Amino acid sequence: MIRLAIVGATGLVGTEIIKVLEEFNFPTSELYLCASEKSIGKTIPYKDKNLNIISINELIQKNIDIAIFSAGSEVSKQYAPILSQQGVFVIDNSSQWRLYEKIPLVVPEINAHTINENTRIIANPNCSTIQMVLALAPLHQYFHIKRIVVSTYQSVTGTGMKAVRQLMAERNGEQVEMIYPHPIDLNCFPHGGSFSENGYTTEEWKLINETRKILNDNNIQITATVVRIPVIGGHSESVNVEFYHPFELHQIYQLLQNQQGILVLDNPEKNLYPTPLMAKGKNEVLVGRIRRDHSVANGLNLWIVADNLRKGAATNAVQIALYLLQNYFS
Repeated sequence: MIRLAIVGATGLVGTEIIKVLEEFNFPTSELYLCASEKSIGKTIPYKDKNLNIISINELIQKNIDIAIFSAGSEVSKQYAPILSQQGVFVIDNSSQWRLYEKIPLVVPEINAHTINENTRIIANPNCSTIQMVLALAPLHQYFHIKRIVVSTYQSVTGTGMKAVRQLMAERNGEQVEMIYPHPIDLNCFPHGGSFSENGYTTEEWKLINETRKILNDNNIQITATVVRIPVIGGHSESVNVEFYHPFELHQIYQLLQNQQGILVLDNPEKNLYPTPLMAKGKNEVLVGRIRRDHSVANGLNLWIVADNLRKGAATNAVQIALYLLQNYFS
């Protein structure tokens, strides 16, 4: 039985973590919910209880085993080291620790082995990275990826509750605080995060750098374009891959079907392929439109969709916690 804490329990990801914990029947002796000052004293239902929200300063006085952070980089930067020095396993969903060399960036089905008993901060990758690498990892192992070209079509839930409010207000013809630089309803724009001097956005660089780290291969050439679209269900990705070694399509299907956490939905004759509505609420990553790219040797096209609040964030974090439970608390 684990003494578990969630930091950022009232946000979109935090509330999804609570749902996943309950669905997975995660064995907690104590569950502490932590949020910003304005939420302190409120309650959140969990199983047959109503749990009080506490402050992070109160949390660090508690005796806990695992803390899942989903409260932004600044909170993680300040408080994750404090808890880790107390011996707590910290699973961080922000971008703060992802590219630190000695901090593992983990998708459990791929590289849980990078965690050891001395690890005290574990980074949860970006949502769009998780779904892409889960599909590509088994293919990379067999055919060795040379180059990736990815375009994402990302849900407003990736920006947070205020973005959802903007979308729904625009849809209803209401005035609301603008989180995006443009209207999002009936629109899309190639802008995720902030722009760098080289013209790429921070979200695009996350895809590039995190993929290399998780697949443990800095030689993979990657270029990315992130697009925000007016959906709530999940993120979609058009992924073009060039391998060093030749493949047969039946090998691709077999590897994907055997990969834990992947669900292949690919029957164009019956209009079967993944969509965000199909992915919403699911823990699996959906893959379809699997076809050879005839314009280049050893080229492959994939369409990858996942609920960014689930496997892209909450589910992956809970799976990391389960790995810790099974390996360091049994």
